[in-house]
Amino acid sequence: MKIRSLVPFRDRGFAAPEVYSFGSLQRQIDRLFDDFARSFGASGASEIASLAPSIDVTETDKQIEITAELPGLERKDVEISLEDNILVVRGEKKVEQEQKDEKNKDAKKDKSYRLSERSYGVFYRAIELPAGVDASSIQATMSKGVLKVVIPKPPHAQTKKIEIKEAS
Repeated sequence: MKIRSLVPFRDRGFAAPEVYSFGSLQRQIDRLFDDFARSFGASGASEIASLAPSIDVTETDKQIEITAELPGLERKDVEISLEDNILVVRGEKKVEQEQKDEKNKDAKKDKSYRLSERSYGVFYRAIELPAGVDASSIQATMSKGVLKVVIPKPPHAQTKKIEIKEAS
């Protein structure tokens, strides 16, 4: 498997230019979208980027191991799927609702203030896997906000020599 197939879709700006066949065009498009996102305010762009989980990918001769940081999420909040050799990790970090039914008796204290720096919303990461991965052999576990996905690599295709016969 080539390392370019492990480059997640999110990290386009950090990948080497040779990873993409149109590196210069890709950088220009990324810059255009970054500028567009910035026009809505810095907080909007950073919130979108912070929702996608950070991942580590480790490959050995026998397996690929993906570890993703998903702080504050539980198993029920995350979904993993494999389609056309693309492993997709999706999830949703939901807003925690806090309701206070206290009524201020003093009219001077009826103003309140709330600051929230935590991000909420839907996220996904997509990673291209080698052809031939068996979806039923993939194992995923989650503990303390860390998702671990182990993907056994498919066996290498055996080269078979084909005898050439004399045409009659």
